[in-house]
Amino acid sequence: MRSKVTVLIRLKEGILDPQGKAIEESLPALGYGGVESVKVGKVIEMIAEGADAAEIESRVRAMCDALLANPVIEDYEVELTAAREGG
Repeated sequence: MRSKVTVLIRLKEGILDPQGKAIEESLPALGYGGVESVKVGKVIEMIAEGADAAEIESRVRAMCDALLANPVIEDYEVELTAAREGG
């Protein structure tokens, strides 16, 4: 089985996000008021193979814990969707 995997990584609640704060403070100067609590994260996409969706998700979560995310300060979400042929 092949799945497209999307991993969304964000800083845990309570962790200082200086990049998000800089964006939040800059938006009003550009005319975009009424925005608060800006958080910046990262998205990682991949095609992964495995026997079934549960195995793929388990492997991707192991990848996140080992390399893709810092579990001390970051949370992550894993989403699997059907992979398209050829990509």
